[in-house]
Amino acid sequence: MYRSHNCGELRASHTNTEITLAGWVQGVRDKGFMVYVDLRDRYGITQLYFDEEQTNKKVLETAQKLGREFVIQVKGKVQERASKNPNIPTGDIEVLVSDLTILNKAKLPPFTIEDKTDGGEDIRMKYRYLDIRRNPVKNSLIFRHKVTQEVRNYLSNASFIEVETPYLIKSTPEGARDFVVPSRMNEGQFYALPQSPQTFKQLLMVGGMDKYFQIVKCFRDEDLRADRQPEFTQIDCEMAFIEQEDIINTFEGLTRHLLKEINGVEVDKFPRMLYDDAMRLYGNDKPDIRFGMQFGELNQVAQHKDFGVFNNAELVVGIAVPGGNSYTRKEIDKLISWVKRPQVGALGMVYCRYNDDGSFKSSVDKFYDQDDLAKWAEVTGAKPGDLICVLSGDKNKVRAQLSALRMELSERLGLRKPNEFAPLWVIDFPLLEWDEDTERYHAMHHPFTSPKPGQIELLKTDPGAVKANAYDLVLNGNEIGGGSIRIHDKETQALMFDYLGFTEEEAKAQFGFLMDAFQYGAPPHGGLAFGLDRLVAILGGQETIRDYIAFPKNNAGRDVMIDAPAPIDDEQLTELSLKLNLKS
Repeated sequence: MYRSHNCGELRASHTNTEITLAGWVQGVRDKGFMVYVDLRDRYGITQLYFDEEQTNKKVLETAQKLGREFVIQVKGKVQERASKNPNIPTGDIEVLVSDLTILNKAKLPPFTIEDKTDGGEDIRMKYRYLDIRRNPVKNSLIFRHKVTQEVRNYLSNASFIEVETPYLIKSTPEGARDFVVPSRMNEGQFYALPQSPQTFKQLLMVGGMDKYFQIVKCFRDEDLRADRQPEFTQIDCEMAFIEQEDIINTFEGLTRHLLKEINGVEVDKFPRMLYDDAMRLYGNDKPDIRFGMQFGELNQVAQHKDFGVFNNAELVVGIAVPGGNSYTRKEIDKLISWVKRPQVGALGMVYCRYNDDGSFKSSVDKFYDQDDLAKWAEVTGAKPGDLICVLSGDKNKVRAQLSALRMELSERLGLRKPNEFAPLWVIDFPLLEWDEDTERYHAMHHPFTSPKPGQIELLKTDPGAVKANAYDLVLNGNEIGGGSIRIHDKETQALMFDYLGFTEEEAKAQFGFLMDAFQYGAPPHGGLAFGLDRLVAILGGQETIRDYIAFPKNNAGRDVMIDAPAPIDDEQLTELSLKLNLKS
């Protein structure tokens, strides 16, 4: 055997035990007449000791030639260290080596394999297999495994059945571009990689599976950012013979279980917020409720005062920044520049200081007196010592802009503490949203989402007012899961397709298999999917997901380690009946 123990296992109780270890050389300290080697594996580090009095001369000479990341095997006896290291679990002991075998030499790595490395993100992604040896990445992957196992255990104990669904499926419109795969055996035809197993899990409900889950890869060809990858993992779940309350209770229970088992945190309340209220109070549908700074809509108290910027705006809205009156003019100017960046898109920002003596000083004192500004403070909930920041413009745009400012300020003020957890259900989303480009309605979630009970008739008169029987689970300002009660009868589903602009022929071509299945006794059903990558990152105290994915892609969707995507040769193109038409 290569090892009798691992490198994080040995303690003082193993003193005088003959052992065998194997791993990577973390570092070598050669004192001439004695050599210390730190040996590392997944479990930890053990110090090895060689000296000219107790170690075979050839073994000592070999130890002196070791380099970082050499793979070695040693045999020896555990002994107490003269100078103990309280910072590692094995710090009370060392191994006096009697036999040393070099299993594999190693080139000098392109960055140091330590917790604090000198390698930038690009070089570490190129040599990801080396980066995984570092504790931050290694521990993140172990943490992901722990979360995944807890999910499987919880759902299995709740009578869910894990069922795999296909990766090579049919392209269906679900809001993002599909990744497509050409079929050699069916010339000129393509599979699509699933954006989610949506239709298959509904078919499993028709098949009587009752409670399904799957930890599954999904694929979306869309623009990337820190918390988004072209391939990602969902905890995909579906239940039959249920209502919205059953879904919420089940997955609230799963989230409670994870927070307790993984983070040791007990969460009593999962408040519920209407989508309309989330947009009105926070400017987005996944608000972080660990801190305040709720929006105050100022139209009634800020318009009609001869200030055209506000008078011509659809919405005037502000937030009170706690302690913000301490900001210097230079700091406020930097905030104004921040909201005017293209990524935010505001044209400017009005501000008002709430002084400790109760007076106000604003950037628009020419138009507003002290009584007017006092009303701003009342609407935004400002207190003496705060700063009121106000944006105006198109309702949807200005809410998004102020939401971005709120989150930026919360970071600067240290209000988003990673060890605090504030879950929230957002419910009653719009069923449909209007698309200006296509000039028609699109499903806000997907075409199988059921309208709220009693609202289906509204589709005929006011489609934009119809609410979906849908729900999102938000944790610390991130959507970690979402789902809906599904349409389960053919007539309602056909009506929904009609309102979404599908012809009968298009609906049959895209979803005929599902419509056919509904004719054979589909039960009422609904589900929810968690984004596993994001959930794990948040439970781990982070908001970016890359370190929790073994081999992530960069912001251009490239795997720089294996250099993918890559061209294929002409022979493969011919075999697949493909011809490239690249834009110059």
